[in-house]
Amino acid sequence: MTGNANLSSDVIEVRDLSIGYGKRTVMEHLDFSIRRGEIFGLLGGSGCGKSTLMKHLIGLYRPQKGDIRIFGESIVAAPPERRREMMRRFGVTYQGGALFGSLTLSENVALPLQEFTDYPPEKIDRIVREKLALVDLADFGNYMPAEISGGMKKRAGLARALALDPELLFFDEPSAGLDPLASAALDRLIRSLRDKLGATVVIVTHELDSIFSIADRVIMLDKSVKTAAAIGDPRELKEHSGNAWVKSFLNRDGLKGA
Repeated sequence: MTGNANLSSDVIEVRDLSIGYGKRTVMEHLDFSIRRGEIFGLLGGSGCGKSTLMKHLIGLYRPQKGDIRIFGESIVAAPPERRREMMRRFGVTYQGGALFGSLTLSENVALPLQEFTDYPPEKIDRIVREKLALVDLADFGNYMPAEISGGMKKRAGLARALALDPELLFFDEPSAGLDPLASAALDRLIRSLRDKLGATVVIVTHELDSIFSIADRVIMLDKSVKTAAAIGDPRELKEHSGNAWVKSFLNRDGLKGA
């Protein structure tokens, strides 16, 4: 199994969760937990609700039903100010890096420090340099996003997500648009950061190579039944799942939406 041998206490608990938009339900009856220090994948075909589920986990959307507990506390029931405090324990990266094009990489990484701390400028500068070095961008702080590659933008976005030393890291399609070598390098970086920082990592993806490379466990979302089809080690599910859809998906058997 990939990752730490000492995976213990649950940091995210999802109970009887239903999610969607208005009266339209995307997924329902979701029950799963994410353990401290693991890399956990949200997996499924196009349009199954992977990114929607992640946005619920980080408190951006409110569920139609059910509860989400983060470090033992409900982010659903928390009042707005407390929810914002809880969200500061998260680092989130989006597709493409979501960098501000008018700011340098250093300025992008500095933003959360300027917004959520009262650190003096010299301390912010030091932290920014440390985070850029952590993602192998130590010499690119003065570059603009337009001057770097797609893979570098994703790493810069990761550096910004790490600025506040989060205990939870969320990735939305981290390998999307990358060539195989850049994708593999990003996978190694994610695994390395988890090991160095002891963070818990949640990844939204449809990239099976990445899942088999770095994920400890996954939840498989099946849009045909609007709920989870399986939860577990993706390598075990690929070989031994009793669910035909899960086994076909993980073995790339040409399913629609896979």
